[in-house]
Amino acid sequence: MSILEASKIRKSFGNRHTKQEVLKGIDLTIEKGEFLTIMGPSGSGKTTLLNVLSSIDQVSDGVIKINGEELTRKKEKQLAEFRKYHLGFVFQEYNLLDTLTVKENILLPLSISKVSRQEANKRYEALASELGIEELKDKYPNEISGGQKQRTSAARAFIHEPSIIFADEPTGALDSKSASDLLAKMSELNQKRQSTIVMVTHDPVAASYSSRVVFIKDGDIYTQLNKGEETRQAFLKDIMKTQGVLGGVEYEY
Repeated sequence: MSILEASKIRKSFGNRHTKQEVLKGIDLTIEKGEFLTIMGPSGSGKTTLLNVLSSIDQVSDGVIKINGEELTRKKEKQLAEFRKYHLGFVFQEYNLLDTLTVKENILLPLSISKVSRQEANKRYEALASELGIEELKDKYPNEISGGQKQRTSAARAFIHEPSIIFADEPTGALDSKSASDLLAKMSELNQKRQSTIVMVTHDPVAASYSSRVVFIKDGDIYTQLNKGEETRQAFLKDIMKTQGVLGGVEYEY
């Protein structure tokens, strides 16, 4: 069952004299429970695509539907409400509030919902356990590592059980071990909870944790790879080979 449908997505910047078309009529369908990665060279439009799919930015033309609701018809206030309840976000820079503890940061999205305190604590305990951050609940962001901050950010994105979680270069500020730990946990949550994740990354290792990779070039879909029954290592080789062709670089693997 498809959870997101994007049809003929176009996005331009500038005015009619300096118009730059960044997205050139993209069609994309994402299935419920999928872990999709968007990749492409710098300037290909991958981050712009993530921004319009997640309603952070508006399309110039085209239609985007999530759970059958057409986002491209909604006003900004309606979009803000939709994001609160249906979308989760994991950013490269964590975006945690320094004055709140880890637990308070994670529970923040539930403060605007009608979830009981008992249910909120139940969800927190389950996520903190799954992400391995139970012992951090009373610590503040400046007292924990980058990897722990990003796992806190991921828990905050999952806590209100959104329809889709959008992740923009979530491992960009992490060392390789912290990045692998985070991606393994996100992959586990994706499979266990059937959570839908859409991630942008330039890192083929990060992309290998997903179930499908869509490659963007010059504002359009160049090709895509499905993991299927492949091992992660085999999928990584396929991604690196395709990325090498796309970017004109031959990777050793």
